[in-house]
Amino acid sequence: MRQIYLLSPKALSPETIAVAFAKTSRSPESFREIAAELTDAQSAQFHERWVVGYGHASVAEHAILHIALENVSRLAIECIESNRLASYTEKSTRYQKWSPDSFYTPPSLAENQHYQQICRHLFETYLRSIPVVQKLMQAKYLRKENETEAKWDSRIRSKYVDNCRFLLPASALANVGLTANARVLESAIRKMLSHPLDEVRAIGAEVKQVAQAEVPTLVKYADAAPYQMETAEALRKSNGRRATGEERVEAVLVDYDAGAQDKFLAACLYAYNGASLAHCRAQVNAMSVEQKAALAREALGRLSKYDVPLRELEHVTYTFDTVMDQGAYFEIKRHRMMTQTPQILTCDLGYAVPRAFVEAGFENEYRAAMEAAANAYQQLVCEHPFEASYVVPNGFNRRLLMTFNLREAFHLCELRGAANAHFSVRRLAGQLYTEIARVHPLLAGYMRCRDNPAWQTIEQEFFVALS
Repeated sequence: MRQIYLLSPKALSPETIAVAFAKTSRSPESFREIAAELTDAQSAQFHERWVVGYGHASVAEHAILHIALENVSRLAIECIESNRLASYTEKSTRYQKWSPDSFYTPPSLAENQHYQQICRHLFETYLRSIPVVQKLMQAKYLRKENETEAKWDSRIRSKYVDNCRFLLPASALANVGLTANARVLESAIRKMLSHPLDEVRAIGAEVKQVAQAEVPTLVKYADAAPYQMETAEALRKSNGRRATGEERVEAVLVDYDAGAQDKFLAACLYAYNGASLAHCRAQVNAMSVEQKAALAREALGRLSKYDVPLRELEHVTYTFDTVMDQGAYFEIKRHRMMTQTPQILTCDLGYAVPRAFVEAGFENEYRAAMEAAANAYQQLVCEHPFEASYVVPNGFNRRLLMTFNLREAFHLCELRGAANAHFSVRRLAGQLYTEIARVHPLLAGYMRCRDNPAWQTIEQEFFVALS
């Protein structure tokens, strides 16, 4: 008789649940019966032998932990959230107003008055900008009849905070919730303990300590990885030139398969007709343009707003060299079903100027704060090459190399191109879509963002010329 039930963490530890699932491969007993025979000590012994000793690390994936991290810098969050198979929710810069003095000071800069001054200056400018831009948005989005002031502000808050957040530095403190299995967590801890920033290493040590209360065996051997540290240092030394100068914010398609549309169609046939891939590709190659369009329509034409497209789209990949502001990057980094290679956060590539600051009469104050941050960065970077990034505000540009498949492109361009998304990331999503549509128009025609405003329109509406 079929039974489906929870093995609750209220009654069983995560390590014991992992063992109960692992033992079912060789035991005829039910999960309940297996779990009833286990103790925490027996579970630890099992993991020492099979997970640690014999390398059956997949067992650790059944132990799930939920970890709350509070008052960590947004710069540290980049490492915390860099693990693909985990879930995160963090304090938003779009829907909350951030408090003054809510920034991290690294130990190496504890006595550096300039660091303290620039972080405070950025927060003070941010706080001064809020009522100014709020007034502008109130004039644009009038209060509705019978709408309370609180509801009105809730409705338009993101429209003014979306601009003001460009001033927040990477040192700003935030909270983030992390959900991961023990296998991912072990890798995450190892990565944090190998990081060049003191803050991230300290967070890694605390996460390990907290995790060991629930999975004492599965993360016990998570230590700093010499390979990661030494390789990173060697690569940094081999590339001494730092790029400088203003860069256009753009997404350049640097690599793609010109024949990917036919390969996608062949993969669709392959899934259902039992023939070899070579046969399916030959079949597609023999089709007319109209026949290929008809096959694409069969594969993608029934997509509704909430449908997930076919996995066969994952056979189509793209590589983009992008420049975006740090605020946009913080949203793009959440799309982990891709390979991302970010460059270090600097003040070397110019900064975005939201049009709202100009319209609200706040442009000069904004530019002065950004230039002050750039000057502080340049003074810090020689002696503190990693810690200098703490003073870089959200508005500064950054390079990111992205490789992803078309299925992920459907998701990213639709979600980040939506009208309620931040305008920085809407511009980027539009740029990605434009390039994909240029090289693969047949498949891009089914992306549910094709009717969004062009990225140039978004740029003209929300930004002034490059600083």
